[in-house]
Amino acid sequence: MNRLLLIGQLAVTLNLLATFVTEAAEASLNFAGVPFSPGSTVRANVPLNTQEKSLAGQGGNPVPQSAVAVLATPRNFDPKKSWPVLVICSTSDFKRQNRDDLADFYRRVGLAEDWVLLAGDGPQHARNDTAAWRAAMTLAAIDALHHSFAGSEKWPMACAGFSGGAKGAGSIVPLLARGGCRIIGIYLTGVNQDYLTEGYSRSKPGANFLSTPIYVSAGHDDRIATLEQQYDVAGSIKRTGFNRGRIGTFRGGHEVNDAQTSIALRWFRALQK
Repeated sequence: MNRLLLIGQLAVTLNLLATFVTEAAEASLNFAGVPFSPGSTVRANVPLNTQEKSLAGQGGNPVPQSAVAVLATPRNFDPKKSWPVLVICSTSDFKRQNRDDLADFYRRVGLAEDWVLLAGDGPQHARNDTAAWRAAMTLAAIDALHHSFAGSEKWPMACAGFSGGAKGAGSIVPLLARGGCRIIGIYLTGVNQDYLTEGYSRSKPGANFLSTPIYVSAGHDDRIATLEQQYDVAGSIKRTGFNRGRIGTFRGGHEVNDAQTSIALRWFRALQK
C-alpha cells in the first residue's frame, strides 16, 4: 500500500513539474521583448532601420523612430518549428491600419489553418499614407519577427490584401522578395488594378519571382471591383510573366470571403510539399 501511495505521489509530482515546465516555456516566448503565450495576439513597438526610415520619409512624412508590429500565433505555436507567415496589407481608405485587417478579415481563418499572422503600422497615421510608408512599417515588423525567433528568416511567407490593400500588396511583396523573404503566395481580394506588375518592375526581385503563386478572390456581386475588372487584373499579371495564377469566385460582394481565404492558404502550402 505504501508503495502504491509513493508511486501515486510521484505521478502527481511529475504532472505538476510537466505543467510548470510547459507554462515556463510559454511564458518565455517573447516578440520584440514583449512576452506572450501561444494562441494570443501580441503588439510591440519595433525600431526602424536606415532603409525603413528612408522609405517612411517619402512623400514628406515625418520619420518616426519606431513602428508598431502585431503578431498572432496559433495555440500550438512553437518557434523551434517552421511556420508559414501571412503578412497583411490594408487599404489606406477610412484610416485603416494593417493590424485592423489582420483582426477583422484574416485572424480567425489564418490561425485555424495554422498560419502565423503579422502586420506592421506606424505609431500614428501617416501624413501621406504611401506604399513606401506601408512597406517601411511592414519591413520593420518582419525584422522584429526574425530577431525574435531564430531561423524565422527561412519561414515561408505570403502576403494578403483586400481592395486598396491588394494594390498595396502588389507594391510591397516584390520588395519583400528582393530583401530575401521566402515568398510562397500572394492573396488578392477585391482588386481592380494591377499594381503587382509595376511593383515587380520597380523592385526587380528576379525572374524566379514570376513563379510566385497568386490567388485572386472575386465576388460575383462586387460593385467596387467588378468580376470583369478582377479577371482583367489576373490577365495583366499573367501577361507580365507570372505563371502560377488562380482565380476563385464566390457569391458575395466587396468583401474578404473566409472560404476563399482558406482555399488560398491551403493552396500555397500544398505547392511547397
